[in-house]
Amino acid sequence: MHNLAIALKKKGYHVTGSDDQIFEPSKSRLDRAEILPKEEGWNPQRIHKNLDAIILGMHARKDNPELKKAIELGLKIYSYPEYLYEQTKNKTRIVIGGSHGKTTITSIIMHVFKFHGIPFDYMVGSQLKGFETMVNLESDNKLAVFEGDEYLSSPLDSRPKFHHYKPNIAVISGIAWDHINVFPSFEKYMQQFNRFIDTIVNNGTLIYYEQDQTIQKILKNKHINYKPYSAHPSIIKNQKTYLRTKEKEIPVKFFGTHNMENLEAARLVCNETGIHNDEFYDAIETFEGAAKRLERIEKNKHFSLYKDFAHAPSKVKATVQALKEQYHKNKLIAILELHTYSSLNKDFLSEYSGSMNMADEAIVYYNPDVIAHKQLEPLNVELVKNAFQHHNLTVFTNKKDIMNYFDQINVNNITIVFMSSGTYAGIDLLKLNEKLKHKISI
Repeated sequence: MHNLAIALKKKGYHVTGSDDQIFEPSKSRLDRAEILPKEEGWNPQRIHKNLDAIILGMHARKDNPELKKAIELGLKIYSYPEYLYEQTKNKTRIVIGGSHGKTTITSIIMHVFKFHGIPFDYMVGSQLKGFETMVNLESDNKLAVFEGDEYLSSPLDSRPKFHHYKPNIAVISGIAWDHINVFPSFEKYMQQFNRFIDTIVNNGTLIYYEQDQTIQKILKNKHINYKPYSAHPSIIKNQKTYLRTKEKEIPVKFFGTHNMENLEAARLVCNETGIHNDEFYDAIETFEGAAKRLERIEKNKHFSLYKDFAHAPSKVKATVQALKEQYHKNKLIAILELHTYSSLNKDFLSEYSGSMNMADEAIVYYNPDVIAHKQLEPLNVELVKNAFQHHNLTVFTNKKDIMNYFDQINVNNITIVFMSSGTYAGIDLLKLNEKLKHKISI
């Protein structure tokens, strides 16, 4: 929301906003843009009939006093995705949907466009190197690239966000059940992608991962073009990944089968906008990846340390597989924090079965206080172990146990990855890295 506010301010709009708590980095960024609210909290006096629009965030409550005032005055109220469509309805809209890979595919496309000086609007779910904000809206741009989230739009609009964008070019990277609090069954979750296909404009294009059997089930006779894809050919040499084309091998700074699939989806999208393969490959050599997506903290001759946003089963599996492929001679230690509503729900836990099997050692951490805060049934260690079905799994419920584990670890020839959509159990990974490097010197 604060990224959208800044983008609209840059576009010349008069923007105001409110929240009950404003955290960093939002606070400083809003302050620099000169639109930081003078005080936190809700005040209906801010809402008046001269406002052109209200943009409602997902986490506002229906009884919010400012929202109630806006409804009483009959003001136009948009959800976040509705307003993005309103700003881009006369442009070519590219929407990246799927249960995994959305941010990476979107960020590759954005990187290629920027590399070649192509102006475009965008919305992406991670801060990217080279981009000041996560949202950009400009009047003269002809293209818009959106990461298509399937979560709900607002307290007044229970439709998934990606149903609003009406893409000219769409991607579905894969479908794997998530958001159990909103979609209590896989069938209901799958329906959202079925409807997403219906929102593609006539004569538009759907680029989809051809090996996903669920996607195959929802393809339909509609006046759109279908383009399947699979992983881009690649090879690993000395812990370095190269793309393979007919002419040459191209070094890239990211790796893993799943990322090769993401890259191929992005290449096809760029082709649809008129970017030739040679132009695409010229740009991709300098792509460094999105924040927290296989983000490297350390790599030396003794160990490598990564952090990743993986939290849903399909994402965890893809991340673990990517690291094992890249560092196949190393012992892989994978640490997963269960943090989301779905991951902490005992009815969903079995979806993680086998997701960490390629790790030599697996650690799962959860905080019982977080479970209580989400008003979920308590988990026990044996239940978690049985769900993951890993031969060498340890379950911790206290971050001190994780730190004790690293006190005793041998740092030679290992790869470590922390996976979470939260705070990685509250562990400062930079300090942990220094601690591990100190063990080498000893």
